[in-house]
Amino acid sequence: MKTLKISLAILLAGVISHSTVWAETLEISGGTTPHKEVIEPKLDAIKQATGVDIKFNGIGTGNGMVALIEGKVPVAAVGDTLEGSVEAAKKAAKSQNVALKVPGNLVFTEVGKDELVVVVNKSNPVTALSKAQLTDINTGKITNWKGVGGPDLPIKVFVTKPGLAPGLFFQTVIMDGAPYVESATPVQSPREIITWVSRTPGGIGAAADVHMKASPGDAKQIKAPKMVRPMALVTVGEPTGAAKKVIDFLKKK
Repeated sequence: MKTLKISLAILLAGVISHSTVWAETLEISGGTTPHKEVIEPKLDAIKQATGVDIKFNGIGTGNGMVALIEGKVPVAAVGDTLEGSVEAAKKAAKSQNVALKVPGNLVFTEVGKDELVVVVNKSNPVTALSKAQLTDINTGKITNWKGVGGPDLPIKVFVTKPGLAPGLFFQTVIMDGAPYVESATPVQSPREIITWVSRTPGGIGAAADVHMKASPGDAKQIKAPKMVRPMALVTVGEPTGAAKKVIDFLKKK
């Protein structure tokens, strides 16, 4: 009996030791949308297939890229093209007074897509806006909803703060790079676009489709030009170790 107990103890210790060695943690920083859309629904499958636990820091595409470039994390999650993600990183670094040297060997691996949608307060009778109207609203050329067939109500533009992908992507695709109106209110996350538009009868903003489906509040989606952006993971150089395991798994899905 004593021998059996000793054998079981040794076996148990071996199992624990093996599990400890097998379990890895991969830290990823970046946009909340790629996490919500791509990573979070597959956490259990990732762990089962690769043995990797993921620790995610939802700090936005730009800040995630800064953390990657500074060597603080091995992977950044982004909600834009590589060019747009680098631009978001530059804006994030500038807002922090950080000097950023972008390496030339960034590797961009697309793992999904997300649609950016235009949202207004649900009390607003406007149901559709063209690219030209959206540009005029977001640059400040049109400042009242009556200018696009709506009520006599001042327009309040909400945009994600510098370094977050949705605002920059919208600016590139819809506004052709023109600057936002000076009175635009920057918010801390894509989800907060929905929150602030819900609270503001004259509000408008660009929100991630995944967040609108999850919790629309008092905001509603209106008809607008289609805006589909890539969800991707970025590494400096080709991914290795736990990063490669996770990225290879997500590429197959």
